[in-house]
Amino acid sequence: MAFNIEQFKSNFGDGGARPNLFKVRLNFPNTVGQIASSGAFMIRAAQIPSSTIAQVDVPYFGRQVRVAGNRTFEPWTVTVLNSEDFDVRNALERWMNTINSHRNNSGAATTGEYKANAYVDHYGKSGDGAKIAEYEFVGLFPTELSTVELAWDSNDVIEEFTCTFAFDYWQHAGVVTT
Repeated sequence: MAFNIEQFKSNFGDGGARPNLFKVRLNFPNTVGQIASSGAFMIRAAQIPSSTIAQVDVPYFGRQVRVAGNRTFEPWTVTVLNSEDFDVRNALERWMNTINSHRNNSGAATTGEYKANAYVDHYGKSGDGAKIAEYEFVGLFPTELSTVELAWDSNDVIEEFTCTFAFDYWQHAGVVTT
């Protein structure tokens, strides 16, 4: 038999990982300071990061031989729920101002003054709070802070905005990286 639903279902004995069981832990550089509220509960959307290993085409007697190139990382974007004290938004604005000031086009002298790390913790649905995966973003800093949309007809919603980050690399906890 070509198709067997029971065989397929047996691969999901645990029901499969769920995309809504996660928490983002965002550290801010010392130049920004930590925020009073727990920003982890204000980030409502994120992603497990992607990476790409480029291919290098090497011509050889009229053919292309492909070899592995360098790994690159796409920017990472999170969606943040805005509280009335603007705690997370204000911290991100301070962070970006540390990198490059609005007024005088100057900023931090070293990367250590504006880079930080962030984490995505992914949880299982067992109810015991067991972490099934952890990703660390190393050398992270914000590059784009989106608008906060305001409208008179936006009733019964909470403001939100996105922040895009550049980073040096990510690593998956439990996976050896060299």
